Amino acid sequence: MDLSWMAWTWPTAIFFMVIASLLITFTILAIKFPETPRTGILRIETTRGDRLFITLLGSAFINLAWLGLVGAEFQPYALIVCAIYAAAVFRWV
Repeated sequence: MDLSWMAWTWPTAIFFMVIASLLITFTILAIKFPETPRTGILRIETTRGDRLFITLLGSAFINLAWLGLVGAEFQPYALIVCAIYAAAVFRWV
């Protein structure tokens, strides 16, 4: 697979494939199992999709902060922080 048309790297391609698969999965879940919005600690009504968006946005900021404060050498460990953050968002938001 030639990904050189836009200077793609495999990690970048995998990242976007994961995002696309998450969106497809959440779309299928919304169709098969409709849900009513719930109110969490933010006191706003959120659905699964809203919580996914909050998780993705927050994870981007976590990774940027990690990169700025710790550096790229230990960047994979930011994934652990993001996973904990995602679990918290889906549980309490």
